Amino acid sequence: MELHLTRPDLVVPVRADPSGRTGPTRGQVRGRHWTKVAPALYRPAGGATTVAQRIVDAVAGLPEGGAATGWAALHWLGARWFDGRDPEGRPLPVPVAVGDRHALRARAGIVVSEDWLYEDDVVLVDGLPITTPVRSVCYLARVARDEIGALRAIEMAAYDDLVSVAELKVYAASLVGRPGKRRLEAALEVADENTWSPMEVVMRRFWQRQRGRPLICNPPVFDAWGNHLFTPDVLDVAAGIAGEYDGRVHGAGPRRSRDLDREELARRLGIEVVTMMAGPGEEQRFLRRLDGAYDRARHRPRLRSWTLDQPWWWVDTSTVARRRALGPAERARWLGRRTGQNGRDFG
Repeated sequence: MELHLTRPDLVVPVRADPSGRTGPTRGQVRGRHWTKVAPALYRPAGGATTVAQRIVDAVAGLPEGGAATGWAALHWLGARWFDGRDPEGRPLPVPVAVGDRHALRARAGIVVSEDWLYEDDVVLVDGLPITTPVRSVCYLARVARDEIGALRAIEMAAYDDLVSVAELKVYAASLVGRPGKRRLEAALEVADENTWSPMEVVMRRFWQRQRGRPLICNPPVFDAWGNHLFTPDVLDVAAGIAGEYDGRVHGAGPRRSRDLDREELARRLGIEVVTMMAGPGEEQRFLRRLDGAYDRARHRPRLRSWTLDQPWWWVDTSTVARRRALGPAERARWLGRRTGQNGRDFG
C-alpha cells in the first residue's frame, strides 16, 4: 500500500531499490541502518518508535483497501485512553482490517481482522486509512475478553465524543452473524457516555454486580443555592453514597490533600464516600467499605442539603450529543475538569 502522510515526524516504509533512488539497496537493507517492518518494506533504524509509527508500519504492509482498526484507529484520531499498551504496559499488536477479499499472512506486531468491510467503513485521515470510529469500537468490543473490556472500548471512545451509544447500536444491528456481537450488544445496554476513566468502568460494574444498585457517572452535586460542590466518579443517589477510584498505591501531596478536603465536604453534606484503590485484594476491601457506607446511610437523617438539580448557569455535558454541541471555548471551560482523572490508559 502506498501512503502519503501529512503528519510530521513519521516515516513511510519503502521497498528496496537496486539503484538506491527510491529506497535502500539490497546491500543496505542487510546492514544495521535499516529496519524491516513488513515483507519487503524498510525504514531507517534508530530512534524511538512511537505508537503512531508502529501504526504506520503496520498499515504500510497491507493490501489496497486495508486499514488500521480498533485501538490503533482511535489512537490515530487522538483518543486519550487508547495508547496501545496492555495493563502491564506492554505494547499491544496493531489491529488491522483487510476485509474478506484479502488474506494476510500473520506477522509479529499486528493482529488481522478479515471480517468484511462496508463500503464506508474506511476513511483517510492525514494520509492514513483507518476504520471509522463506530467500526473500530464495535470491533474492539466484539473481540474483548469480557464485559469490562467491551465497556471500556465503548465508554472511553465516547469520552472523546468519537461515538455515541445510539450510533453504535445502529451499526451493531447491521453486523449479522459476526462473532462477539452478543457481547457488544450486551455492553451497549449498560454503557454510560459520561465515564471519565477506564477504572471507573471497573469500579461501577463491580459495585453494580455485587450490590445491584443503580449508579450515575460523574454527576455534579450542588447545594441549595446552586453552588457546585463536587463531582464524584459514581453516585448512588437513593442511598447518598459516592464512589471514587484512586489509582495511586500511596497517595501523597497536594492532590491527595484536595481529595481529603472533598471527602470531608461530602461527609458534611451527608454523602458517604467510598474509595477503591489500586492493588491486589482491593475488591474485597472495597466491598467492606461499601457495606459500612450502606449501614451508616440507613441510620442517616433523610433531610438532604445537596441536590443534583442543575442551576441555570450550569452546562450539562453528560452525553456525547451535548458535548458535541459545545464550541471550543465551552469545551475548554466545561470539559477541562475531566483531565487528571485516575486510571491507566489502555489499548
